[in-house]
Amino acid sequence: MADAQGRNIAIVTGSALGLGYELTKQLIECGWFVAGIDFDAERQAELSEQFTSDKYQAYVGDISDEKFVKESVADIAKRGHIDLLINNAGQPSFKVPTAYEAADVDKCLKGLKGMVLFSVETLKATGERDVKIANVMSTAATRGNANESVYCATKWGEKGYTKSLQAAYKGTSVKIVGVYPGGIDTAFYRDSHDYVSVEKQHTFMRADQLAEVILFNLVNNANLTVSDIEINRNS
Repeated sequence: MADAQGRNIAIVTGSALGLGYELTKQLIECGWFVAGIDFDAERQAELSEQFTSDKYQAYVGDISDEKFVKESVADIAKRGHIDLLINNAGQPSFKVPTAYEAADVDKCLKGLKGMVLFSVETLKATGERDVKIANVMSTAATRGNANESVYCATKWGEKGYTKSLQAAYKGTSVKIVGVYPGGIDTAFYRDSHDYVSVEKQHTFMRADQLAEVILFNLVNNANLTVSDIEINRNS
């Protein structure tokens, strides 16, 4: 069931910048209504002006805050059936192994906690039917990286959660997709210039092109579901 204007409804976490913004923008251009989740209030206000309220609804909050998640999904569901959830939000911490502290662990775990909370609430809101959940992780979920030990650990956790959902809903109308992109040329690496130089970042994938490839696999009329999408830059 679409919204009152006949559009499919998507939730995109981390919608304000980078890949999340491009996914949001391209979904709207394809005629979807997008509920965007992000903690950046200033940027959310800008997006609300850019897209207008009939195309985009901004929700400002922390994806690991259970009360915020429950209230947001319940409000979105009032508009109509939720067709797509893209769990994209997350925060990195890139350090040598001995430099990590508890705060870094908590920071990296926000993505996993938010993924779980938004997935659970969306499944409840849809009655566990006719919904696609795409968990955007990283190629860090497929290997170990010397300066990303805690980040990799949480991404491996996200992959385990994704694989478990795929097993739980196999053969149903709930489709679970794991997305594993390599490096993206965005501000994601802002605080790690000693590890990932600005020059190197600019050789990474473009967020708009990556979003196009992801959505090509996620949103189509074919009688198929791509279960896992790993995308790397040409090099």
